[in-house]
Amino acid sequence: MSPTVSPAPGPDSDELIYRHNPALQDEAVDANGELRPHWSYLLDSLKELGSASFDERQTKALRILRDDGATYNIYSDSSTPSHTWNMDLVPYVIGSDEWGRIEAGLLERAELFNLLLRDLYGNRDLIRSGVIPPDALFCHRGFLRACNGIHLPGDHDLILHSVDLVRGADGQMMAIGDRAQSPSGAGYSLENRNVMSRVFPSLFRDSHVHRLAAFFQRLRSKLNSLSPNTSTPRVAVMTPGAHNETYFEHAYLANYLGFHLVQSDDLVVRNGFLWMKSLDGLSRVDVLLRRVDDWFCDPVELRGDSRLGVANLLEVVRAGNVVVANPLGSGVLENPVFLRFLPGIAKHLLGRELRLPSVETRWCGLDEDRAYVLDHLHELVIKPVYRNLDNRSLYGPELGQEETRILKARIEADPTQYVAQPVMEASHVPSFVDGVLKPRPVILRSFAVATDTSYTVMPGGLTRIGHGERSFMISSQTGSKSKDTWVIASEPERLVHDEQLDEPVSREADLISLPSRVVENLFWMGRYAERAEAALRILRTAFMMLNGEERISDITQHQLLHAVSMITATPSRSTDDQTAEEALRGIIENGSVLRSISGNLNAMLYCADETKELLSSDTYRVINDIRDALNMLGISFSGSLASAPEEALDPLVTALMALSGLTQESMIRGFGWRFMDMGRRLERGYQIAIAIDSLIVPVLSESDQSKLCEALLLSLEALISYRRRYRARVGIQTSLDLVMMDPTNPRSLMYQVEQLRQHIRALPKTPTQMHELAADERRILECETLLKLSSLAELSKADGFQRSHLDEQMKKIASQLSGLSEMITDKYFDHREASQQLVNSTWESI
Repeated sequence: MSPTVSPAPGPDSDELIYRHNPALQDEAVDANGELRPHWSYLLDSLKELGSASFDERQTKALRILRDDGATYNIYSDSSTPSHTWNMDLVPYVIGSDEWGRIEAGLLERAELFNLLLRDLYGNRDLIRSGVIPPDALFCHRGFLRACNGIHLPGDHDLILHSVDLVRGADGQMMAIGDRAQSPSGAGYSLENRNVMSRVFPSLFRDSHVHRLAAFFQRLRSKLNSLSPNTSTPRVAVMTPGAHNETYFEHAYLANYLGFHLVQSDDLVVRNGFLWMKSLDGLSRVDVLLRRVDDWFCDPVELRGDSRLGVANLLEVVRAGNVVVANPLGSGVLENPVFLRFLPGIAKHLLGRELRLPSVETRWCGLDEDRAYVLDHLHELVIKPVYRNLDNRSLYGPELGQEETRILKARIEADPTQYVAQPVMEASHVPSFVDGVLKPRPVILRSFAVATDTSYTVMPGGLTRIGHGERSFMISSQTGSKSKDTWVIASEPERLVHDEQLDEPVSREADLISLPSRVVENLFWMGRYAERAEAALRILRTAFMMLNGEERISDITQHQLLHAVSMITATPSRSTDDQTAEEALRGIIENGSVLRSISGNLNAMLYCADETKELLSSDTYRVINDIRDALNMLGISFSGSLASAPEEALDPLVTALMALSGLTQESMIRGFGWRFMDMGRRLERGYQIAIAIDSLIVPVLSESDQSKLCEALLLSLEALISYRRRYRARVGIQTSLDLVMMDPTNPRSLMYQVEQLRQHIRALPKTPTQMHELAADERRILECETLLKLSSLAELSKADGFQRSHLDEQMKKIASQLSGLSEMITDKYFDHREASQQLVNSTWESI
């Protein structure tokens, strides 16, 4: 056993020694100042590792989290709400014997809250027998009268249960709150574990840590068992969307469990069942693992202004045609008033007191409790009965005189809406802060999932730590860090294998049954990426030619600037007393071009976030590179542009090329990939037509025309191919042949059209006995025919100051491609129909 108190290391020492504070309750150190046995191996290993090496691994861990797309959205930060998940690499260690006691208490608590949920939406015997007063239930807005009598198949209504734990002054774990509506954090726990096992593989392996996989296997098995369709259970994870604080976790769990991630727009009620809108029509959903709060799940019967729910979902739930986990209305279990009566509830429902104690709670709805609370406000934590973003806990010791007066008035005006609890000083654990190990207060969130007979508890859970010693607020919304939680096994753990069989038929069906919202975002992700790349390429080409060895004429400069304006969709600023380079710099310094590029790329990043569950880790790593390069773009152009300004654009072009390559080489050729590639081909074809129209249509001198053809080829990455093929001065016909007619050039107009034709033919068709082509097939055939019947000699022929035939052809093709995009949108993508509540049952204060 290693002593914690050691001689202070010298100024150049790299030793990583934990210096605990004797005045604090510490998880790693006992009353004698010695390390507890289950912490010894970890802290001794970190001491040998040293501060510098640990800091390197901490940096590597943050990079892994960033590459995995692990984010947490902080609502109070409007500038950059999406933050990389923050993790401290020193795990929270719990011994095997202690965990056995905690686990038993958590299992018992989950069983109790399951019985409580059934009673509250059933006979309500607890109220009839006087165990809890009626106001304790009906004062909480989480009790949904519309859900009365709804029960899930089997013995458990409560599928997932979560408890926040702290260690009390007596050294025993204590529950300070329950989460039962849509408990969050399990996915982040798994991500933390994945990072730890990669960054500290030997330390993790040698510590004999209990694995987490079994918990998620039980979750998958339980959700599948709730489906009446036992052969091919159809389960979906319902998320509020990419702006939700824990959206990463929703996508991560959907991926890990193998379920569809859906939003409200993806779902619809028809004929008494819940359906997912997909490319091949409506696909029935049997089980919904929801991450949307109760009130927002049904705009017809619950909150009428909700855009996150599905109209008439409750009707389908009542009919037993869909199972929602956790069931609607389970948010009432988060009512802290129940903690006041929990001993009596346990005796009534279980016949015994709970093993795991709860924090002492006083409810202001009771006269004696209210009197005590009002007299001791500065010694208590005051909590609202119903939590929301605008109604948070208040820390009594920090309240000023005026704040105290206002709080007293609120309590006296509506006493049933407040509870009070003593100030709990959480125990502290070693954490890596500023290059050393310091104590930080800790809260552990546990997770339990129902099984056929009881519950399975995740060994460990999500650990969060405070910003400083004795921090009161420990919350992810305030930026608190997380930790992996290690429950040390007393002996090597037997690996648990997932016994679920993979049904080939259902796997193949999943490739088709993508939500239409997902394929729409993939489609536009392709379009926005290609649109941004076209803008970057023409801008880079303009800089290179304007600053090249051979000076170009004013008319060529003017036409080059016009092409930049057309492709980037920004206003031209060229004037008679201004060179093209000066005008181009003016556009950039004014921000027009940069706004165009950043606007398209931000839209692409949003589409990527909306389809996160379909993208590989390598793909998301490139997407993060694009995000970083985009953030640097404005900085690069904010200073001097005198030296090689095109260099600032290269990282974005390279990252977009990497994204294109990954989608081509890594995505399965399902409908998701087809729509993404269709978006790319449509946009690339449109941009090629615009580039040809801007650079080749004007009739100029031979040297100027050659320069503009060179600019076209350079911007379409075809100049080297042209020189290898033709070995001559750049000409009109040969340039058009390569970028317009050549079906082997992946950046030619013909190539885009042929690829679009193949994609459209492969899309699902509406059964019909008619043999006529669909409108989108006719449109792409017309476009292909127009190209194939074109005469390069006719297109190149000058008609005064321009090539009128070429101009007409390019405008027509651009119009056809735009029309094709609208046809695809109308035919395959979702159009949400608004629902309206017949009776207003919305709480005004929600």
